[in-house]
Amino acid sequence: MPSCTARHPLRVLGAGLVLALGAAVVPARAEPDAKVHIFAAASLTDALDSAIARFEASHDVDVVPVYASSSTAARQVARGAPADLYFSANEQWMDWLGEQGIELAERADLLQNRLSLIAAADEPASFTPGKGTPLGALLADGERLSVGDPDHVPAGIYARQALESLGEWEALAPRLARADNVRAALALVERGEAPLGIVYRTDALASDRVHELGRFPRDSHPAIRYPVALIDPPADDAAEVFRAWLGGAEARAIFTRFGFDAAGAEPAADGAEG
Repeated sequence: MPSCTARHPLRVLGAGLVLALGAAVVPARAEPDAKVHIFAAASLTDALDSAIARFEASHDVDVVPVYASSSTAARQVARGAPADLYFSANEQWMDWLGEQGIELAERADLLQNRLSLIAAADEPASFTPGKGTPLGALLADGERLSVGDPDHVPAGIYARQALESLGEWEALAPRLARADNVRAALALVERGEAPLGIVYRTDALASDRVHELGRFPRDSHPAIRYPVALIDPPADDAAEVFRAWLGGAEARAIFTRFGFDAAGAEPAADGAEG
């Protein structure tokens, strides 16, 4: 089976662009003979790693994930990085990729998520955004709210939309600690560099060093959907097989275990769990 870079010679240069990003975009493993590259939102890291392990156990294919913010991943694919699939945390960056002339095949929304307010483990037990008390009241002088950069990171874009809906954006915008992706925003709270953060529900569940104070109202921001698509459909069928598997029941059960909801399913309740 030909390699991905052999099928897409123009993407060899793009691979160098990926490596140049350093920690922002890191391939998860080395490349053996048969491989499929998937560029994916950072919030998918734990769930997609688990899904890949399950897929590889029954298929003679090595799946190589590359995690970053959806914006960074989309830009790298547009510049020629060796991607067979793109898995975004919002529909806008998938749309943008298509507008760059990239052929997107078998595109579909697979997952949903929720937007959560998190705090370090020793912080207050609960707080529901939009229920009277302003979020800013939880921040002392000089403290910042950790978010993905609202200029391009989907989690940050959703956060801005939610805060605007709740009438809190103008007060909190100068107090944001802007991170390159949602996992970096999570890490700022984990390390105690920010007392509060806005991340996805699945990120809150992935860490034992933070807890979820509450979820933002569903109607405070657009629905958080995760579309996936094949990029310039390859000559062999390995990527197509993996794409089809991601939409099946086995993969869906894994994503559900990590806190995602299937597209079209009733989303998780507003209150924090546990």
